[in-house]
Amino acid sequence: MQLHNRMGLNQIKLVLGWYIDGKIDLGEALLKLNIKRRRFFNLLKMHREGRLESLGKKTNQAVNRIPKSVEDGIRKELEKEQKIICNKDIPVDRYNYSCVRDEVIKKVGLTVSYETVRKRALEWGFWIKRHKSEKKHTRIILTDKVGTILQHDSSHHLSAPHGSVKWYLITTLDDFSRKILCAKFLVEETAWEHIKACEFVCKTYGIPANYYVDNHSIFRFTERMESYWRTPKVKASEVLTTWEACLKALGIGVFHALSPQAKGKIERPYRWLQDRVVRRCAKEEVIDITKGQEILDDEVYRYNAKTVHSTTGEIPDIRFARAVRERNSVFRKFQIPPPFRTVEDIFCIREPRKVSGYQSVSWRNRPIKVPAYIPIGDEVILHIVPDNEKPQIRIWYKEELVDVLLLAPTNREYVTQILKEDEDKKAPKT
Repeated sequence: MQLHNRMGLNQIKLVLGWYIDGKIDLGEALLKLNIKRRRFFNLLKMHREGRLESLGKKTNQAVNRIPKSVEDGIRKELEKEQKIICNKDIPVDRYNYSCVRDEVIKKVGLTVSYETVRKRALEWGFWIKRHKSEKKHTRIILTDKVGTILQHDSSHHLSAPHGSVKWYLITTLDDFSRKILCAKFLVEETAWEHIKACEFVCKTYGIPANYYVDNHSIFRFTERMESYWRTPKVKASEVLTTWEACLKALGIGVFHALSPQAKGKIERPYRWLQDRVVRRCAKEEVIDITKGQEILDDEVYRYNAKTVHSTTGEIPDIRFARAVRERNSVFRKFQIPPPFRTVEDIFCIREPRKVSGYQSVSWRNRPIKVPAYIPIGDEVILHIVPDNEKPQIRIWYKEELVDVLLLAPTNREYVTQILKEDEDKKAPKT
């Protein structure tokens, strides 16, 4: 029990007076007041200076009050949230008080807590009753090193409500640290874009041990069920998609999820990202994918560098960096494995072709000559790089590069830049 609850102020002053007059020593004074030496001498100093008037806990109601600018900012953000929720075209059906808090801090410049925003929202009626969640997926796979499993997925949503086009979101997540390694908006989802995402991860962080994906046709060859009229000639496990072939060239394994619930570790960050990105794009009236990518990069940085993950209890960037520092990582340094010569030989679209009697192969109704020493009827592999700036076709025969065909770039901006550079070179020097 505290001192002011055990003794009255006059009794405390009386004991201090006895000590000053020498009637009792320090030990007896401490015993009567039942306090420590430091507390005793603080009271003694206040008594001698005439400042000992109260021992109760002082409360200042003004301290707990937040500035009016913060309250106005909270209400404005909540009203924006309400408009977004009421709009049926926007895939948002609940309030995000954390997002409101972050926006208020960014705009007002003052700190405010999540609980303060939540209390004000409940007082002002900005809340929605939550529905009961579905049955959770109880089977969980835990990894103990970064790079053991990278979860890779894509989604298709109207991320910018003011635009009329849905964007694809491609994301790669490290299973151990929960760090998002790659996130990109696309207008069209293709195998090449997934290959480019894999290339970015391998060049930036290293070669992982395994990828964990769903049963999308880009990630896994799917064959129709066997029937009375048709019998499959090959098994799905015997055919590699062009995306799987790129991973196999680097020695990366691939696991396929058997259900959507099995990919909960990447689905939850997806919901977190989509919820925040959609709200910001709606508030800022974004319609351009370039601006949407800037918002996505900002939210990915917030998730990786500032958000404590609910499962690991750590910030993903810090958890990832510590694991790498302690050599708790299976990432391998990116190197071009033999017999490949360049990065284009690994991250490409592979298409087999048979040499015709005209000593050529066909690609998109276009004949491509092959060296004369390749026998007619033999198979060559076309390594196609559909890059906008430097597209090319690399012809491989029996694990050897035999020819390279450079194609015209499809990126108009790049072509314009090249033509301008050529004109500058040809221009006379003054």
